[in-house]
Amino acid sequence: MKRKLLVPAAAAALAAFAGAGYAANGENDALAVTGAKIDLAKAVAAAEQHVGGKASKAEYERHKGQWVFDIEVVKDKKVMDVKVDAGSGKVISATEDKADQDDDHDEAD
Repeated sequence: MKRKLLVPAAAAALAAFAGAGYAANGENDALAVTGAKIDLAKAVAAAEQHVGGKASKAEYERHKGQWVFDIEVVKDKKVMDVKVDAGSGKVISATEDKADQDDDHDEAD
């Protein structure tokens, strides 16, 4: 009996999670990447070259009214948040991301 209740609840939770992928304006960020003039690989390469480190995470999102690749790059013990213009492939900004450097509170695998 409980099993029958869990399936609809899990489906509802999945639907809510999937809906979270849509931006406030109803546009799906994942589908918006088709409008980028550069691909993810070029954006990651630009970010890694700019910082001199290795990319650990990348997202495609709106930032100050324009679409950018937001890439976390790790170098030594620093995590940098690098924004790459999706149209030109140029690095817009690179700032230290102190929130992602504190891994003392992460759960162990």
